[in-house]
Amino acid sequence: MKKWLKLGSFALISALLLTGCGKSQEDSKKVETKEDDTAKTEQVFKGKTMNVVTTSDKYVELFDEFSKETGAKVEFLSMSSGEVLSRMKAEKEEPMADLWFGGGLDAFMEAKSDDLLEKYQTKEIKALPKDYRDEDGYWLSKGITVAGLLINDDVLKEKNLEQPTSWEELKDPKYKDEIIMSDPAVSGTMYAVVKGLLDKYGDEGWDYWKQVDQNISFYGKRGKDPQEKTAAGEFGIGIIPVDQSAFDVAEEEKLTVVYPKDGVPWVPEGVAIFKGSKGKDVAKGFIDFMLEDKQLQKLAELDGKDSNQVVKPGIKGLDLGLKKDQLIKEDLSTFGTDREAILEKWATMVGDK
Repeated sequence: MKKWLKLGSFALISALLLTGCGKSQEDSKKVETKEDDTAKTEQVFKGKTMNVVTTSDKYVELFDEFSKETGAKVEFLSMSSGEVLSRMKAEKEEPMADLWFGGGLDAFMEAKSDDLLEKYQTKEIKALPKDYRDEDGYWLSKGITVAGLLINDDVLKEKNLEQPTSWEELKDPKYKDEIIMSDPAVSGTMYAVVKGLLDKYGDEGWDYWKQVDQNISFYGKRGKDPQEKTAAGEFGIGIIPVDQSAFDVAEEEKLTVVYPKDGVPWVPEGVAIFKGSKGKDVAKGFIDFMLEDKQLQKLAELDGKDSNQVVKPGIKGLDLGLKKDQLIKEDLSTFGTDREAILEKWATMVGDK
C-alpha cells in the first residue's frame, strides 16, 4: 500500500530555523495533518466488507493483515470449487461473495467461459508466468496443489496387502474396496488427478480409470473425506491433496504419505473476483496486496508443505521432498474446456457410488 514519505530530520530543523517559532507551529500542524491523511489512506476500505469463498481457513492470517492495512472487514465461507461453480451459475444476478480464493483452476476457467468473473488486469500480475494467469485478466494462480496417496498401514497389514507406490498399482483387484477418493465434480484437486492421469495415459486413460473404479466403493462428497476416512481406518488408501494437514495427520495417526513414483498430478490454485459483486473494489485491492512479495512469502508459509511450487519466481516455498520433474506433464490449455465432458463421462462410468 502507498505510504507518505516522512520529512527527514535535517530538512525539518532547517525549515524551523528559517521561518521562526510562530511559523514552525503552523508547519508542525501541517505535518500532523499529513500523518493523519496517511492513516486515512491506509484505511481506504474502512467500513467496507469483503466476502471471501475459500477452500481452507488457513489463510485467515493473510486476510487479517489486509484488514489491518486497509480497514476492510473480511467474512469467510468455506466451499469446494465444484460447489462454488454450481452456486455461481445459480446466483449469477446476486453473487454470493466478492473474492474467490483457492480451488482448482479448471473451475475458474469454466467460470470465465460462463461470464461469471470480473476482469481485473492489475499491473503486478505480469510478474507471474503466463501459464498461471489469464491473458484477459479474469483469474490468476496463487500457487500449486499436488496430489498423492495417504496410506493406513495398519489397515493394509491386517489384510496382508502391500503399500502401493504407484498409480498403476491401484488397478490391482487386491485393493478392491480399499481405495477412496472424492468426487471430481466436487473437488478441484480430484478433477486434476483424473485429468492428469488421462493426460498421462492418453488413449488408455479411460480404461485405466475403469479398472481403478472397480476398487472404489465410495466417492467422497467433500474434499476432506478421503483423508479423514483413511485416518479413521475405514479405508486403507486415500487419494488426497498433499498439504500440511496430510503430513500432520500422518504423523499423529502413524500413516504414510506417498508420492506415486509414476508421476504426481497437480493443479494451479485460482484467485478471481465475482462478476458484479458489491465488494469488488475491495477484492481488487486485496489482489494488489496479495501480489506484493512480502504477502506472497506469507502465503507460501501459510500453505506449508504444499507450497514448494510457488508460481512467482523468487518466492521460496517450503521443501516437501518433491522435485519438479516428478510432476505429470499436463495440458493446462484444456483444463477448463474439457471439464464438462470429462465429468459427464466420469458420472456415467461410476454410476451412483
